[in-house]
Formats: sequence, C-alpha cells, structure tokens
Amino acid sequence: MTAADTQPPAAAPPQFVAEGPWRTRGEMALLYVASILGALGLSALLVAMTGHSWQRVFGALLDGAFLAPGRWGNTLTVAMPMLLVALGTVVAVRAGLFNIGQEGQLLMGAMLMAVAGTKMEGPGVLLLVVGLVLGAFAGGAFAGISAVMRYRRGVPEVISTLLMVFVALQLTGFAVITAWFLRDNDPNRPQRAQTSAALDADTHLPEIHILGNSFSLGVILAVILALLVAFVLARTVWGFRLRVLGHNPIVAQKIGIAAKHTGSRALFISGAFAGLAGAMMLASGSSSYRFTPGFSTNIGWQGLLVALLARSRPIACIPMALLFAALRTGSGFLASTGVDRKIVDVTQALLVLALLIPPAVSFVRERRRAVAAATGDRV
Repeated sequence: MTAADTQPPAAAPPQFVAEGPWRTRGEMALLYVASILGALGLSALLVAMTGHSWQRVFGALLDGAFLAPGRWGNTLTVAMPMLLVALGTVVAVRAGLFNIGQEGQLLMGAMLMAVAGTKMEGPGVLLLVVGLVLGAFAGGAFAGISAVMRYRRGVPEVISTLLMVFVALQLTGFAVITAWFLRDNDPNRPQRAQTSAALDADTHLPEIHILGNSFSLGVILAVILALLVAFVLARTVWGFRLRVLGHNPIVAQKIGIAAKHTGSRALFISGAFAGLAGAMMLASGSSSYRFTPGFSTNIGWQGLLVALLARSRPIACIPMALLFAALRTGSGFLASTGVDRKIVDVTQALLVLALLIPPAVSFVRERRRAVAAATGDRV
C-alpha cells in the first residue's frame, strides 16, 4: 500500500458541490417573500405620502377581495378568465411562441357566445355548450391567422397577434352597432350605449353557493383545465414535442418534430383558451350578461402577466391569477378610504417587479455557476 492510498480523498471543489433542492427552494421562497414584502412596503410608503392611512387602504383591499360578505366568491369568478388566458399563454410559450393578442381573442370568444345565446334557438344547456365551444373555436381561429402568417410568410407572431387585437376591437364594435348582428333592438332600452341583448337565464353558467358566497362553475372548470394542461405538458408525447420545439427548433426538426404543425396547434390552443375565457366571462355575468365593445376590461393583458409571472407553470398560474383578481376586486372598496383607485395600479406594478426579482436573481446565479464551472474558479 502506497502513501497515496492511505491519504483521505480530497474534498470536491466547492463549485462542483450541488446545492440540495430543499435549500434552493427555501432560498427562492424567502426571496419571493422578501420581494413581495418590499413591494407592499413601498406601496404603504406611497399611501402615507398622500396623507392617508396605509392600514385603512390595505384593510379596504382585503375587505373588497376576501373579507366582506360575498367578496371572495366574486374574486374567484374574476380570477377564472385570467387563469384561462394564462394557460393558453403557457402552451404557446412552451412551443417557443409568444402570443400577446389574448385581448382580441377573448373578445372574439365572448362575441360568439353572445351570438349563440341571443341569435340561436334551442334548449338553454345546449346553447350554453354551443356558445362555449364556438367561443373557444373563435379565439383559436383568430390566433390561427397569426400562425399562418408566421409559418407561410415569416411574420413574427408577437407582431401579428398584437395587431389582430385592433381588428377584433373594430369587428366586435361593428357587431354591437349593427341591428342584424348583435345590437339589442329592444325599443325600451336607450340606444346610446350599444350592447347585445342579455343572455337568457337558462344559458348562464351555474353558480356554486358556499358560506354566503357564490361563484361561477367556470372557476372549477378552469382549475381542472389547469391540472390537465400541467399533466399534458409534463407527461405526454405532445407536451414533450412542445418543450423540444421551444428549447431548440433545430433539434426538434432533426428528431422529426414538424415546427409548422406543432407550432400552429400551440397557437390555436392558446387562442382557444382566451376565447373560452371570454365566453365564460359572458356566461358568468360580466357586463350583466351583455356583450359590449369594452367587454374584456384588460383581462387579456392581465392573464398574460399571470403566465409570465408564474414562469409558464400551469399550477403556479392558479395563485397568481387569484392575486391579480384580488387586487382588481379589492380596489372597489378604496372609495371609502378617500384614496384614488389608481394606487392599486401602482401596487400591482410594484408586485410585478417584485415577482420578477427572484427569477432574475436565479438566472444570474446560474450564469455565474456555469462560468465558474467552465473556468474552474470557485463561486
């Protein structure tokens, strides 16, 4: 036995010792908590600078979102379309595509739901199902136009989906001012505010009543769809194809994944989720069950933010959608405090920035570790 054999093995260099998953997750959780608390602290400081009590403001937000009678059911209903839009965004992002036209796709879905509920005849349940299907198809077809433009003419989907929002705004605006299309021709209603006729009661999505709160059945359906999307993306061959296409289109082509067909399906599904969100919004009571030109009220944009801040993880989209919905519904109680509702927009912007800090820190750390591993330096 040589002297070298009797010596204890040298310790591995620090840069090659991987951190345990619990430590990494714990650090990320603490960073998220610290970032959110920092954003809330800045919001409180801004409220105090306006001469108001930040305790009253945050109390009013909590009351409006969860604590006041019947409020958390309303918050869940508002979170539903945000979650659906976010799920569609996740599907597109996994394929390496960035659909930012959800606002228009949502409008198209709501418009087709209004057509089914006010222009077609039949049993209410059948019209509801037909309206939801048509709404999803309308949103998907609207996004499919951008897929054709990308794969046949090379137009980036970021540009085409955004521009299609303006087409949707004009088309839906035309629908509610045209007598033969969707305009409500009831002579007893003033025609200054152009809207569609209201959906019949038997075409409304059922409501679930729990502990003095009521929320749309669409909330349950949206959560089920989130679980289904998470399973499909993580456990199926099609989900694997999406991930490969999103990570490296060249490798995807070499192993036989057709970028044109897979990407087009991803964009269609992304738009279909946004269209379904619009149809469910209308059938759940938004705008008093009437389709209006400003029906979407920025839900499409906020759903996009939900997906981005959830880092394209379907399950993480659920609490993120609830957070954005709480800010939206809670702002209605701010009038009692004397604070302008715009303070909620500031708080939302600060929270968005706060939720972007942990992924940014994680990215920087991973880059530094990669560089250190390549150069042999210690981190």
